[in-house]
Amino acid sequence: MSTILFELGCEELPPKSLKPLRDALQASVTEQLTEADITFGSIKAFAAPRRLAIQIEGISAKQPDRTEEKRGPAIKAAFDADGNPTRAAMGFAKGLGIEASELSTINTDKGDYVGYVQTIQGQATTELLPTIFQTALDNLPIAKRMRSGASRNEFVRPVQWAVLMQDDAVIDATIQGHETGNQTRGHRFHSPEYHTIAHANDYEQLLDGLKVVVDFDKRQMLIKNQVKALSDEVNSDAIVPQSLLDEVTALVDFPIALRASFEPRFLQVPQEALISTMQADQKYFCLTDKTGKLQPYFIFITNIESKDPNQIIEGNEKVVRPRLADAEFFFLQDQKQPLFALTENLKTRVFQDKLGTIWEKSERIAKLAAFIAALMQQQGQEIDIDETVRAGILSKADLASSLVGEYPELQGIAGTYYARLNNEPEAVAASLEEQYLPKFSGDVLPQTSVGICLALADRLDTLVGIFAIGQAPTGSKDPFSLRRSAIGILRILIEKQLPINLVALVEQAIKGYSSSESRKIDKMGDTFTQVMAFLNSRYRAMYTEQGVSVDTIQAVQAINPHMPLDFDQRIRAVQAFSELPQASMLADSNKRVANILAKSEGAVADDVKASLLTEDAERSLYQTVQQAQLDVTPLLETANYTQVLQTLTSLDAPLTQFFADVMVNSEDVALKANRLALLKQVRALFLTVADISELQL
Repeated sequence: MSTILFELGCEELPPKSLKPLRDALQASVTEQLTEADITFGSIKAFAAPRRLAIQIEGISAKQPDRTEEKRGPAIKAAFDADGNPTRAAMGFAKGLGIEASELSTINTDKGDYVGYVQTIQGQATTELLPTIFQTALDNLPIAKRMRSGASRNEFVRPVQWAVLMQDDAVIDATIQGHETGNQTRGHRFHSPEYHTIAHANDYEQLLDGLKVVVDFDKRQMLIKNQVKALSDEVNSDAIVPQSLLDEVTALVDFPIALRASFEPRFLQVPQEALISTMQADQKYFCLTDKTGKLQPYFIFITNIESKDPNQIIEGNEKVVRPRLADAEFFFLQDQKQPLFALTENLKTRVFQDKLGTIWEKSERIAKLAAFIAALMQQQGQEIDIDETVRAGILSKADLASSLVGEYPELQGIAGTYYARLNNEPEAVAASLEEQYLPKFSGDVLPQTSVGICLALADRLDTLVGIFAIGQAPTGSKDPFSLRRSAIGILRILIEKQLPINLVALVEQAIKGYSSSESRKIDKMGDTFTQVMAFLNSRYRAMYTEQGVSVDTIQAVQAINPHMPLDFDQRIRAVQAFSELPQASMLADSNKRVANILAKSEGAVADDVKASLLTEDAERSLYQTVQQAQLDVTPLLETANYTQVLQTLTSLDAPLTQFFADVMVNSEDVALKANRLALLKQVRALFLTVADISELQL
């Protein structure tokens, strides 16, 4: 057993791609080794700004030998009457490079054949590795490859060197157009020369001495520890998004964290703007106090061990100051007029060519949000409709601000700041930011009632408008993020426990367009149908992400509930029902009932005539159904679907006995009709919650 080392040295690799490239390289090499039947003890991938590497320990010297059974013609065709090999047998033997006398007999179910068991020698690992590594490089997820100079080899960045070793020996090969060797390079500034790798096991230790922490995860941990230590010194917490941490880790070979500061006067600017510019433009880690308020410090990671770190700190402070000053300028510039005044600019800004201006959208949002607020009031929630309308009118005002013009990600956030500066009601101010929640899967929801109304109204207005103009999402395109918007609507209604019907919301959103002659929806019925179908289709994506089985979702969708909160309650009930011991039998019985009713000719009566119940099994089922109807009625009034299905498990035994003893399709027409009516009542009981026949238990 030995150690293999592969390293590809390049110009600086794309920082956002470095970690995915490392993982893909390791996955591909591992898969190919497994397919080649080459065993190994461990495999580890390395990634630094100028290199990708793989170290494989305890690898076998060669593939194991294997045998292959070659089958030729049938015995009858292989030998003549005298037992001599025919031309067919001799041709088969010649193809294998053996004499006909070496052939053996293979017995199969279809008869006897001549054959030969061939031993195939396993290839040496060192012979296979160059192809394995080149294939792995060729399969890396690189969006755009480049060529360097006259070379026709393509890679994400120009390749400078290649290492391929087995223990202390070089494996001669050509990878990415470079002859392999045992020479690597250290830190670009601290140790730029070539250095010899004495043994494949020495790789990581050698590079540590050359100021390169080649292990990506180790380098990242060093950064996290240094950042925490520096932030603790000023009693602060660092904002360390994983994506930024990955990018910074990919930018440095030898991370050294330094803390710098900026003028406290910049803290009057919305901290989201400051954080945005420091993270996106400078790759800094911002610091906040224990309450989340931004502090006048930032931490950056340098790739140089400087003799005078203060010079580097001062340089970064000098660089960031103009960027913060720009944010300050835009913020102060916007305050020269009230937030409402900015809405005037929205009257000339187009939301969508066929759907009018952003101002028109704001008016529709205000009306729809007021409608939703009225529904919430009817349910006993405290919400001011006038404030909701005001919030709707101001909802898009900050899109005309200088700050959002420079930092688009601050839409809503800037509006909240400006609304508070203008002494707008707090409910109005908070809702301007909350209208965009949730922004992504798993994101937080709006917390205020007005924010909930705005978030729903904004998404519904966009959904209806885009469907009305025939630009519904396709399999690959969803430019208005309608799928995300639809799931946002469902999540808000469910998680905020709002018993509001989607039908009412979609109809009201359509009316918002219908009240405007210039933006009137021509085919209101078609738009309603399409939007409702689209919203209902999102349940599957939302619940499968939560681990709910597809058949459970289909069982509830089969009865088409229009209230998302009600839909969710039914989902939870069916999930609980699926765990019961009677669930499988009842699901099968429901399938049978559904099939019988579907095949019945003519309408099935609703009422069962007790006088026509002739069999003990059908009388028992009828009595159980009657009792179940009484028991579930109050449960349905409180939407206690879990208890409804629990109650209906009482039908398991009598329903099973019914099918065992009773002939539904009796020759007596009256008996048949009565039994169908009984099964219809059974079916109706379960359909009060879901179509249990959809379950695959």
